[in-house]
Amino acid sequence: MDIYTSVVAFLFGAIVGSFLNVVSLRFNTGVGIGGRSKCMSCGKKLSWLELFPILSFFALRGKCRGCQSKISWQYPLVEFIAGAIFVLIFFVFPPSSYTASLATIIQIIIGCLLLVITVYDIKHKIIPDQFVYAFSFFALASLFLGGATWWHIPSYSQIMAGPIIALPFVLLWLLSRGTWMGLGDGKLALGIGWMLGLNGGLNAVILAFWVGAAVSVIWLLYTYKKFKPRMEIPFGPYLILGLYLVLLFKITIIDLHIVRDIIAVYIV
Repeated sequence: MDIYTSVVAFLFGAIVGSFLNVVSLRFNTGVGIGGRSKCMSCGKKLSWLELFPILSFFALRGKCRGCQSKISWQYPLVEFIAGAIFVLIFFVFPPSSYTASLATIIQIIIGCLLLVITVYDIKHKIIPDQFVYAFSFFALASLFLGGATWWHIPSYSQIMAGPIIALPFVLLWLLSRGTWMGLGDGKLALGIGWMLGLNGGLNAVILAFWVGAAVSVIWLLYTYKKFKPRMEIPFGPYLILGLYLVLLFKITIIDLHIVRDIIAVYIV
């Protein structure tokens, strides 16, 4: 992918990221996503000069022009992450043909949904059903893309990968009555299994637990100087990070095919 395409993809992603900020902040608040953006503190409506993704935040030095209250770092971070995700999606899923373009569009839609889920889960420690169901739908739909006629019927193993990856999370939720793991994580794992398959989904979950454990321990020690066993930590963002580490960067911790071959050798 050339530099021009990368810049356009990043700018487009940053603009979309600005909208995703609005969605994640206004969802379930009774405020619609329509209308002009305004300061969350003083209610001042923002001019077009204050709405440039990323740049406006630094131009305003992170403060509202009206009341001088601090603007959350969430705005430029989400915009930057959205831009970076768009670049990576266009790199890994280039729209080189009609079928490929459909795959690119679906990956962009999924990326937007997952970014909103990440922000909302971090802020509220809950994964909204509307977004996770939509993610699962598009993840399942992605299985049907490809083939000589632009679509095909996925295999039984591809269909079952979602429920298999989700099953441990659902069992944890049932056994703990929701104290160890939220059911939203299981719903999220369902779509991850459909997107990555059984092998990729397993690797995404392993990476999520590893990164989540490391970051959580460091954050707890830095913030509280001690462990807090009852501290509720959102796991959805780590699952999403694991998904993208596998999908976009092809990181593999364990290969089930190699494990199967090793077991077959010992059995024989």
